[in-house]
Amino acid sequence: MKIAFDCERMKYPHTGLFEYCRQLGLALKATSDPADKVTYYIRKGDKQFFSNEDTFLEQHTLHKFIFPWYKNLDLWHITHQTSMYVPLSRKIKKVMTIHDLNFLYEEKSENKRRNLLKKHQRNIDRVDHIVAISEFTKQDILRNLEVGNKPVTVIYNGCTEEEFPNAEKPAYIPSSPFLLGLGTVNPKKNFHVLIPLLVNNNYELIIAGNNDTNYKDKIMSEADRYQVTDRVKIIGSVSDQDKSWYLKNCEAFLFPSIAEGFGIPPIEAMRFGKPTFLSNSTSLPEIGGTAAYYFNDYEPASMQKVFTDGMNDYLQRKPAAEIIRHAQQFNWENSARAYWEVYKSTLNG
Repeated sequence: MKIAFDCERMKYPHTGLFEYCRQLGLALKATSDPADKVTYYIRKGDKQFFSNEDTFLEQHTLHKFIFPWYKNLDLWHITHQTSMYVPLSRKIKKVMTIHDLNFLYEEKSENKRRNLLKKHQRNIDRVDHIVAISEFTKQDILRNLEVGNKPVTVIYNGCTEEEFPNAEKPAYIPSSPFLLGLGTVNPKKNFHVLIPLLVNNNYELIIAGNNDTNYKDKIMSEADRYQVTDRVKIIGSVSDQDKSWYLKNCEAFLFPSIAEGFGIPPIEAMRFGKPTFLSNSTSLPEIGGTAAYYFNDYEPASMQKVFTDGMNDYLQRKPAAEIIRHAQQFNWENSARAYWEVYKSTLNG
């Protein structure tokens, strides 16, 4: 079997889609049978994240308008639902991963939602098999898009387990115990609701991820309102080594996202056995299961109670080993093996 794996979204470093393409791409090669071959469709500058011995198809922006007529490929894996890089040949089977329909939960106009649904539908109409990264995302697809008789398979994302025993400490080291939020700093991540959790304690709140400047200003405005500005640190994107240090040393991990197709950051925190506090919405209860604590709303008093009760429970029960076991089920090898089964069934269907 000869497959092309689309890594075009690796042009966005320090994002979930970058890690999805990189880690699944590596795992597909590691779990392939001898007769199978993985070719990476990728920008020239991103080949460094794979091996010099790998096979590549070089991605160019012009392919949006004139897509090459590739030969000797059995299947093309479209790794993002709105990709404009889709082979025209009907001889090449196509699998597409849909990560989320987050725009349904964001503050967008009805006209914009309709246009985005049409964009998704165009790609659905061109593929043979759809993969959703959570049951929540699958149900969103079935409710809002027409899939006909095309199979829709749920395959959870993995989570990279990397250790950096000799890594240097990050540039910023908190001066007191700290809480951690991780992810692109934009409105759907909802980080601003965390500020009241700093009242009547000495915690710092560190938020790491690519910044949306306007939303960063909103977070800091909330910090000013609660007079905790000096304990809120929005530090931008961090290296894998720095991220590992923050996850290992935080007191708790906070992820109040209101639009999430899966949510890798909570699993990353759970790998360290950390108390993890999530929104009780979209896919997060499915991913966190009984190993996480949940904010049922975003009223300050309610959130403070959930946080206080959760931290007390964590200290009393000491469930770190249970949390780690929960996280370990999400690994890229399991994901890759499930994708190989989808590839095979698509080609044989």
